Amino acid sequence: MKILLVGATGTLGLSVLEVLRERGHQVVTASRKGSDVSVDITDPESIGAMYAQVGPVDAVASAAGHVPWLPLREMRHQDVLDGVAGKVVSQVELVRQGIETVTGSFTLITGVLGRDPLRTGTVAALANGAVEAFVRAAAIELTQRVNAVSPTVFTESVAAYGDLFAGIEPVPVRRAANAYVRSIEGHQTGQVYILE
Repeated sequence: MKILLVGATGTLGLSVLEVLRERGHQVVTASRKGSDVSVDITDPESIGAMYAQVGPVDAVASAAGHVPWLPLREMRHQDVLDGVAGKVVSQVELVRQGIETVTGSFTLITGVLGRDPLRTGTVAALANGAVEAFVRAAAIELTQRVNAVSPTVFTESVAAYGDLFAGIEPVPVRRAANAYVRSIEGHQTGQVYILE
C-alpha cells in the first residue's frame, strides 16, 4: 500500500514508519521538517498542499498532535484553543481534506488521558476524548475506514514524562506502531485501539 504518515519524525512516527516499511508498504512521510513532504497540520492550506503534492494514497496514518500541559488555574483561553487546534481540528482536517484522495483508511492518535486524566493534562484529556468521539461518528459516514490508536505513555518516553504518569503502566512504542498496522491492514472501522 501507499501510506501517508503524518508526524513521521517523533518517537511514535519513527516506529510506525519502521513497522510499515518492514511490512513492505510504500510510506510517504510528512512533518514540519525532515520528511518527504513539509506540512503544518494546524494550517488547513498546508494540509491541502500536502495532499496535492502526494496524490492518491491507500491510507493516512497520523502520529501528530500537540497540546499544552498546564494547571487549569494557569490555563488561558488561547491554550485551550491551541490544544484543540493542535490535536483535534488538525486530525479532523486530515480526514476531511483526504476524503477524495484516500481510498482505504485513516488512523488517528489519541491517548490515555481521554479515559484516565492527570493533573496538568486537562487539554490533552479534552482533545483525546474529542478525537475518539470524532472517529466513532465519522465511521458512520465515510466509505473509508477510520480508527484511532490510544496508548499510555511510551516506555521510551518514561524518562521525560514518567513522573506525570506515576503508576500508569507504560507501553513499548512498537506496540503502538503495531496497532497502526492493525488499523491500516485490518477491516474494522470506528474503533479506538486502547493500549494499556
